[in-house]
Amino acid sequence: MQSSDTQTDCTQPSYWSVIRSAFSEENSESSLVVKMRAFFLMLLCAVVCSVSSDSHQVVTETLMDNVLVLRVPHGRRAVAHVSLSCGEAYQNQPVFWKKNGVDMNPPLQGNQVMVPVEETKGGNYTCHLGPDGDYLNHTVILVQLNPDNRSVILEKKSAEEGYIHCSAPNYKGSFHCTWTRTEFRAGAAVLLVKAQRYMESIPCELNADGSGIHCQDASCPYKEEQHPISLAVYIHSSALLEAYTKSFYLREIVRPAKLPNLQLSNDGRMFSWDYPDSWEKPCTYFGLHFQVKMVHNGQSCHDDTYIMHNTTDQTKYEINVKTRRYVFCVRAQDKHTSGPWSHWSQCVVNKDSVRC
Repeated sequence: MQSSDTQTDCTQPSYWSVIRSAFSEENSESSLVVKMRAFFLMLLCAVVCSVSSDSHQVVTETLMDNVLVLRVPHGRRAVAHVSLSCGEAYQNQPVFWKKNGVDMNPPLQGNQVMVPVEETKGGNYTCHLGPDGDYLNHTVILVQLNPDNRSVILEKKSAEEGYIHCSAPNYKGSFHCTWTRTEFRAGAAVLLVKAQRYMESIPCELNADGSGIHCQDASCPYKEEQHPISLAVYIHSSALLEAYTKSFYLREIVRPAKLPNLQLSNDGRMFSWDYPDSWEKPCTYFGLHFQVKMVHNGQSCHDDTYIMHNTTDQTKYEINVKTRRYVFCVRAQDKHTSGPWSHWSQCVVNKDSVRC
C-alpha cells in the first residue's frame, strides 16, 4: 500500500472561482437552481478540506499505562506539543524532567509540563524529585506514522500471509504466531500483544527472543467457529512504533504435524503411516486425507516433477512402479476445511536400502 502526500488546498483560486461563477452565471436556469448548485459546491469543498486536514493532523493516543502514541503524518515535518504529568501525588513537589536519562536542555521543571516532539524523536520521559533526586514516574512517547502502511521493522512473509505467520497443530485452541525483523531493525522489541475473539481476550505468551507468541483459545474444538480471532502486535524500534494486525479462523491455520511411523512393507509394495499423535480424536470426525508423491532419487518432495502423484483417505498406499530408486513422499490435510498441508514425510528407496 502507498500513502499519498498530496494535500488539497481549499484556498486555491480554482475552488472559489467555480463557486463565484455559479452565483454570477447568467443563463436560462432560475436563480434558485444556481444558488443550490453553489451551495453543494461549497459543501463539497468543506468536506474535502476536512478530510485533508484530518489526515495531516498529529493525533495523541494512550496505548497502555505510561505509553503515549503520536500518530504523525508520513512525510511531513511535524512538531507536536505533548502534555505530561508526573502525577497528582507530586503536585507540590520540586519535579524535574529527563529524557532517556539525560537532563533536558533547557531544564524542564513542574508536575505538569509540555514537551515538543519532532518527527520520530520520542523517548522515555522520567520525572524526578529535584534535579538529581529520586525517580518518581515516567511516560514513554512513541511515534507511529499515519497512515501506518510502510513497514520498516518486520519483513513481509508473503502477499497472502502478510507480516505474521500463524499455525495450530489441532483444534484444541493452542496456536503459534511468528514474525521476522528486518536486518536493520534486529533490536526491535515487542511492546504489546492483543488477541481476542468476539470481545473475549485470548492469553498469549511472548517467545524469549521476541520473535513470536504462543496463545491458548479456550473455545471448545467441537464448537463451530462463528467469529475470527483478531491479533494485534505492537513493535517499536527506538521511538518508532508499528502495529501489525491479522484476523483468522482457527480452521484456516490448523496444520497437521508430520506423519509418523512411515514405513515400507517387506515385499516393497505398500507404504503405511499413522495419524499424528497431536491430531484430534476420533479420526472419523476429524478426518485427514493424504497427498502421496514419488520423485526421482536425489530430488526433493517439493519438486514439481514426479514419477507418481495421487491423494487418498487411507493411511497406506500401494505402489506399482518398476524403478527401485526413488523417494516416496506423503503429507496430510484436514479433509473438511482444506487448510494448510503438513510438512512432507519421506522414505528414500535405493534398491534394497530403505531410509524413512
